[in-house]
Amino acid sequence: MTREICIHGHFYQPPRENPWLEEIETQDSAYPFHDWNHRVTEECYAPNSASRILDAENRIVRILNNYSRISFNFGPTLLAWMEAERPRLYHRILEADRLSRERFSGHGAALAQAYNHIILPLADSRDKRTQILWGVRDFRSRFGREPEGMWLPETAVDLETLDLMAEYGIAFTILAPRQARLVRRIGESRWEDVSGGCVDPRRAYLCRLPSGRSISLFFYDGEIAHEVSFGGLLKRGDAFVERLASDRRPEKTESPLAHIATDGETFGHHHRFGDMALSYALHAIEERYDVRLTVYADYLERNPPRFEAAVVENSSWSCVHGVERWRNDCGCRTGGHPDWRQKWRGPLRAALDGLRGRLASDFESGLKGRVSDPWKLRDDYIDVILDRSPASVGAFFARHGLGRLSRPEKTAVLKMLEAQRCAQLMYTSCGWFFNDISGIETVQILSYAARAMQLARETGGSDYEPDFTERLREAPGNSPEYPDGAVVYERRVRPAVLDLFRVGVHAAIASLFPREEAGEEFPAFTIQREASELREHGRMRLALGKARIRRLFTGEERSIGYGALHLGGHNLMAGVRSDMAPADLERVRSELTAGFESEDVPAVINALDLYFGRPLYSLGHLFRDRKRRVMGELLASSLKDFENALRPAVEQHDSLLRAAREMAIPLPRTQSLIVEFSLTMRMRRLLEKEDLDLDDIERTGEEIRAWEFRVDRPALRRLFSEKLAERMTDLTDCPESLERLSSLRRLAGLLTGLDPEMNLWASQNLFDRMTRRHYQAFRDRAETGDVPAKEWIAEFRRLGGFLKVRAD
Repeated sequence: MTREICIHGHFYQPPRENPWLEEIETQDSAYPFHDWNHRVTEECYAPNSASRILDAENRIVRILNNYSRISFNFGPTLLAWMEAERPRLYHRILEADRLSRERFSGHGAALAQAYNHIILPLADSRDKRTQILWGVRDFRSRFGREPEGMWLPETAVDLETLDLMAEYGIAFTILAPRQARLVRRIGESRWEDVSGGCVDPRRAYLCRLPSGRSISLFFYDGEIAHEVSFGGLLKRGDAFVERLASDRRPEKTESPLAHIATDGETFGHHHRFGDMALSYALHAIEERYDVRLTVYADYLERNPPRFEAAVVENSSWSCVHGVERWRNDCGCRTGGHPDWRQKWRGPLRAALDGLRGRLASDFESGLKGRVSDPWKLRDDYIDVILDRSPASVGAFFARHGLGRLSRPEKTAVLKMLEAQRCAQLMYTSCGWFFNDISGIETVQILSYAARAMQLARETGGSDYEPDFTERLREAPGNSPEYPDGAVVYERRVRPAVLDLFRVGVHAAIASLFPREEAGEEFPAFTIQREASELREHGRMRLALGKARIRRLFTGEERSIGYGALHLGGHNLMAGVRSDMAPADLERVRSELTAGFESEDVPAVINALDLYFGRPLYSLGHLFRDRKRRVMGELLASSLKDFENALRPAVEQHDSLLRAAREMAIPLPRTQSLIVEFSLTMRMRRLLEKEDLDLDDIERTGEEIRAWEFRVDRPALRRLFSEKLAERMTDLTDCPESLERLSSLRRLAGLLTGLDPEMNLWASQNLFDRMTRRHYQAFRDRAETGDVPAKEWIAEFRRLGGFLKVRAD
């Protein structure tokens, strides 16, 4: 019988947002990208939405959306980030599910996922229910349909979790082969022991549940999945296809299914060009007559289970000890530091479990008399998480009979619900997965715990932080810098805690930088400025005013008055006071302005000290990303000064430098660095102009090649890619323009000649779109003798050559 093939990708990143700002801050380990979400998106998620199939000359002949042909799930928190940060990619993923329903008899490729990657067998029953329900509702809101299957984080399973999934309409899930314990043909009494990964993966199995419900299970082919993830099978697309298409098992079975499940990041992030190996395999399978692509729901409808299975409870796919990786020093690790141990895992979970119980008690007591079932209220809070608009929040309160609460009472309820959301996020599995308690993943979940405790204090709960940190002292670290979890919390988490006053401090400092203030948007709060003014005198600036800070998720507000002085460079100071009366503000304005206009800096500083008190705040009190942007602007200004100072010297000695090059005499390192810097800055200036001087770009490029200097390659590479994509977009807006096309073709030749490894992905996608929309029409005109159309075709093909895309 025809062998059916299903490839499942589990696409997931942990939530990385700062819990107080609700945005991801710079992660230096992800350089040259802003953070790991952006990096993995560029290396994997985006390429799989437009993956390349190459010909023998390594030119692109076809671009596929891999998601429309595989089974996949995306973590809900990752999709929420993608919707905000990469909306076009987000919609390509949703579109892929729609296209897959056309391809697979009405069944979509997308699966739901338990909400934020909690190890469900280690969660209490209430949290299991919330995780599954939130995952279902999130999926429904995004994909516009009910989910048929659900991915379990780390495939960690127990019967209660499966029962809850079945209760919410989930028809199937995917497990690792070693998670099967017993199987038997439906209707027979004798069970066969298949523990240790001996289950036949080529069929679906029925699992009967304690409630009387049932769910279908697919145990993926572990051998092939391991070869894909760790064995190099993706290095050759044809070998990948043959491995999936061939059945090495001696016993035959009806409607055999070949299927694997792996981290989706395998296809591009873990293995470079893995997305292309996948697209090649998908295309090759579609071309064959003896195999066909399918997704699990499609296969299940045509091949209902004829066997049933019993699972190994408290098991997972990435811990051979069950689920011990997330609560014990079981020996599972991620490599490196062979002498490091993970004895911190158990105490960390115990500390969080203790905190969860206290937060649950606060939640129930805080809502007593207001709602009949606080946990039903928490389950329904997903509607607000998905839509934070005032209308959505109002409808949520009305549905639960809370519409008559006062504004402060509504704020208190929202704070309690936010504390529960953070109490879910603090169990995200990545916090235990890696080698040390000081890792960024564990710091992240501790930050959610800190935010939950802060919200509990603000709604009348006890201060749980002293007991929590004391428990963390029992979690031993592996380095002298972080000997235990309490030190990690004190150094890495507590300094990041924000309240509305601290947001006001940021607002005061940002007011000194008009560009920063103009682009100031935060997902978590708004800053409304009142009676604000900015004065400038030479390099100095003085900012005065009031600001009202409002936290969007909870509705709480605070008003602050401020005065801030910038002396130039990084030297600044700001004073901030809560609820400043208009008369006080006017006195501050009068005295500070007088000192500023008379250039009496000590008088201004004394006035700040007098009216606002200590401490005075500095540039270091800006939020991390804003601080980097401001410092970037200040450094860019100094960079221009460096360039202006060095350029005349380079030009003055140009003939001497050329003579040294012609005689093959190497420049002293200091001198060569100066020339490299000058050439890099010249190229940047040329490419940042609106009207490109292609002749000057060509001359500068020839000098760079002649000197064989290692210019600032990462920065220029990104600039090259962005500029080329920008001009490609201009061409798609006016495809008839032969002048634009010729200019773009020349620019592409210059830039790809300077950096053959530059990222052409965005430009290639635009070129492919133009090929599908316009190329045939120009070719038809050219065949009638239209000379401009012939010239257009010739230039377009040359452009395709530089972009490594075939136009035919």
